[in-house]
Amino acid sequence: MSTMITTSAWVPRGFAAPFPAKYNFDESEFERIASLAKLHLDDANEDLQEAQEEENDTNDKNGTSSEKQVASSDNKTIAQNGETEDIDLDDADLKKYNLDQYDNDEEDAEGQRMDMFGNIKSLAYYESNKDDPYITIPDGEDDEDDDREELQILATDNLLLSAKVEDELAHLEVYVYEDEADNLYVHHDIMLPAIPLCVEWLDIPVSKSNVEKDSIANFVAIGTMDPDIEVWDLDTVDCMYPNAILGRGGNPQEEGKKKKKKKSKKANDEYHVDAVLSLAANRKHRNLLASASADKTVKLWDLHTAKCAKSYSYHTDKVCSLAWHSVESTVLLSGSYDRTIVAADMRAPEANAPRWGVESDVENVRWDPHDPNFFYVSTENGIIHYHDIRNAPPNPSASKPLWTLQAHDESLSSFDINQHIPGYMATGSTDKTVKLWNIQPTGPAMVVSRNLDVGKVFSTNFAPDAEVAFRLAVAGSKGTMHVWDTSTNAAVRQAFAHKISNKIEGEVQERLIGVEADDSSSDEEGEDEDENGEPESMDED
Repeated sequence: MSTMITTSAWVPRGFAAPFPAKYNFDESEFERIASLAKLHLDDANEDLQEAQEEENDTNDKNGTSSEKQVASSDNKTIAQNGETEDIDLDDADLKKYNLDQYDNDEEDAEGQRMDMFGNIKSLAYYESNKDDPYITIPDGEDDEDDDREELQILATDNLLLSAKVEDELAHLEVYVYEDEADNLYVHHDIMLPAIPLCVEWLDIPVSKSNVEKDSIANFVAIGTMDPDIEVWDLDTVDCMYPNAILGRGGNPQEEGKKKKKKKSKKANDEYHVDAVLSLAANRKHRNLLASASADKTVKLWDLHTAKCAKSYSYHTDKVCSLAWHSVESTVLLSGSYDRTIVAADMRAPEANAPRWGVESDVENVRWDPHDPNFFYVSTENGIIHYHDIRNAPPNPSASKPLWTLQAHDESLSSFDINQHIPGYMATGSTDKTVKLWNIQPTGPAMVVSRNLDVGKVFSTNFAPDAEVAFRLAVAGSKGTMHVWDTSTNAAVRQAFAHKISNKIEGEVQERLIGVEADDSSSDEEGEDEDENGEPESMDED
C-alpha cells in the first residue's frame, strides 16, 4: 500500500473549539448537499452522453450493422433450440415446500411459544426506557459524555493538519499535538475528492449560518488535483460535504446555464481549470484568499461570497507558490515554473510588477518575517536565494541575490523560517534529509542535518506559537508525521542558546514525537535500508 503526506499546516493555539460539534444532517443541509452534488451528477451524465455519441459516430463510420445481424441470429438460434418452461408448483418434489403459500402471513399459526425462559409466563415491557423504573441512566448519556471527552481540545493543544494519500484514497488528517505530554494523535479526518497539494488554515467562517461573517473561526482551505478549492469547518467532525467550494463546482446557477456547453480547459476570470498548487490567506484582510494554479493564473477569492474577485496572469507557466507581505498587506509574492518570482500589488493588476529570475523551477517562496524588505526562494536544484525587494532588476536575468545557498543536492521541496527565532531556518528535500540553519549577517551556516525516516521530505513547518517555537513538523513519502523538538538537539542549543528558555545542564535526550503508520504503508519499503538490511539512522553531520 502506497502512502504519503503531501503537505501540512499548523493551527495556532486557542482557535480550535474546546468541544468540536458533531455534524448535524438536517433538511437544510440535505438541500445544500443535494444542489452541490447535482452538479457532479450532471457533469457525469454529460460526459457519459458525449462518450456515447462519440462511440455511436465511430460505429456508424466503421459499419457495425454486421454485429446487429450476428446478435439477431443468436436470438433466433436460442428461440429454435428451446423454449422457457413454466415452473409446475404441483410437482411432487416441490409441493412439500408449500411454495404457493410462501408469501402469506401466518397470523393464526399454531405452535409452542418460544420464550427465552419457559417458566416465566410474561415479562414487563416498556415502550420507552424512560418509563422503566430500573433504568436510571438515560439512553446514550454515557456514550455522549465519553465522545465529548475524547473530542476535547485543550487551550494548550495545537492542531496539525496533514494532507494524506493512501493508495487511491485522499483525506485530511487533523492531529492534536500535546506538547507537555509528548503526544500526537489523529483527532478526526476529512475525505477529499482528489490528491491534496496545498493546505491553508483560515481564521474566518465561510458559508456558516448563524455566525457573524467576520467572527473568529477555525476553517481550512484545501487545494487538490481538481480545479475546485474546498473549505471545511475544523470544529465540526464527521462532515459529509465542505462548507463551501471555490470554483466551478460551487456555483449551481452558472452551472445550469452552461450545462449544454462543452467544458473548456481555457483559463478564465471566474474559476481555475487545472490543479490548485498553492493557497495563501491574507491575515490583515481576513476575507481574502489567494490561489495559484497549474492553469498559470493567480486568483483572489472573497470568502464572504465564495466568489472569485479578480484573476491575474503574471506568469507563463504553472504558478506553484504564494506569500502575502506581512506589512504591505496587498502585495503578493508568487513563484512559477517559468523560473520567475513576481511581487505584485493586487490593487493594481495592470501595473508593471517587479520580477526576479532563478536558475531552475521555483519550489517555494517566503517573506522574511523579521525584515519585510527581504524574501526567500527555493528551487528544484536545491538552492535558496535571498533577495532584497528594494533592488528589483530591470529584467529577470539581471537578478542579484544577497546570497545563495546550495542547501541540498536534490530538489528543495520545502523550507520554513521561524517566526519567533530570528535567523532560524529549516529545509527539507527529496534527498530524505532535514537541515537546520543559522542565518547570520555573513550568511547561513548549517547547524545540524537529520534523516528522520519519513522518506522524501515534502513538508517542514515550525509551530506557530512562541511556547513551542522550536517544534518542527516533518512529513514525507512514507506517510508518517513527526514533530521534532529541535531545542533538545545539542547543536541547536549551542547555536540558539540565547533563545532557549529552559536551560538544562548536562546531556539532553532528543524528543521526536510521531504517529506510527502501518507496516505496509510505505511506497518505498526497503529503500532506506543499508547493505545489512538495517534502516538508516539519524546521522548528524
